Amino acid sequence: MIEFIAGKYNYWIYITLMMVGFYAMIARGNLIKKIIGMNIFQTAIFLFYISVAKVKDGTAPILWDKAVIYDNPLPHVLILTAIVVSVSTTAVALALVIRIYKEYGTMEEDTILGMTENRERTGGN
Repeated sequence: MIEFIAGKYNYWIYITLMMVGFYAMIARGNLIKKIIGMNIFQTAIFLFYISVAKVKDGTAPILWDKAVIYDNPLPHVLILTAIVVSVSTTAVALALVIRIYKEYGTMEEDTILGMTENRERTGGN
């Protein structure tokens, strides 16, 4: 049993990174910390997909004269696209946080929710 667990150490690293990112998104009230948690979570997923692409005794998919076992290049291509989407998502999220900070003067989720509830009750802007 120990050999099985130790043999899959990379999966334990991904699970740990995912849970750290998930915890930061759910448990933290600061919007910047939520964005950092989202990036940690996304990075764990990227690492998982790239490790799945590795084939035992496989090499880089470059043409050779003889028959060779290749690693799967498709997950790498997909992850490159996912990284671009991740960077774009982070940029939009940071832009929204800046706008929220200018409007409310804070980045704490509880304070912002309290302010919006007060505005709705009073009917003000």
